Amino acid sequence: MKIALLQTDILHPEFRDQYQGYGLMFQQLFARAGLTLHSEIFSVIEGVYPEHPEAFDALLVTGSKADAFSDEPWVLTLADYLRARHAAGQKLIGICFGHQLLAHALGGKAERAEGGWGVGVMDYEWRNQPAWLKASAPAFKLICSHRDQVTRLPQGASLLAANAFCPHAAFHIGDTVLAFQGHPEFTPDYGQALLKKRWDDIGTERADRAMASYRQDHDGLMVARVMADFIRH
Repeated sequence: MKIALLQTDILHPEFRDQYQGYGLMFQQLFARAGLTLHSEIFSVIEGVYPEHPEAFDALLVTGSKADAFSDEPWVLTLADYLRARHAAGQKLIGICFGHQLLAHALGGKAERAEGGWGVGVMDYEWRNQPAWLKASAPAFKLICSHRDQVTRLPQGASLLAANAFCPHAAFHIGDTVLAFQGHPEFTPDYGQALLKKRWDDIGTERADRAMASYRQDHDGLMVARVMADFIRH
């Protein structure tokens, strides 16, 4: 399998030496999950796109500090690009910002969450079981760090996972679009570092609870395998 990683952020300067970028985090995730696939990173925030997108089995849109509903030129360009690739029938995967942008670009809606920041390790329940979803447990955990949410799914989309805080935590459109609000690629150390960076914005009480949630394991490896099964199907 070949996957294009559309990188939509440049990390905070204090994180770059250790973590480099979200594209690399996905490559490391796939390696830890034992997945045999070829991936290439394209910094779409800097205007770099695959020359031949059809050569890839899927395109994956990473997380970002940006708002999926913003009018920043690069965000609008990426939204147009994703609509075109969706119309061409290409498989698309979105994580966090990518999840929100796919929903927003394809006719749904993303906006500031009324409940504020979602941070730490959260529990989600599966809400349906398409043919490519081989999850055996009824629920899973992912690291999250977001203050925006999908508030309306695109037409034709099916809810895949949810919790009380995030009612549209994952969705799919047939066999061509798959999106998760949580971060399978985050490691606990990066999640905690980002939490500390945003502590004042999040608020001490919520940030304390989020930090305590990192005592739990998360299911990033399982979600990576779900994404691989989705691409293969």
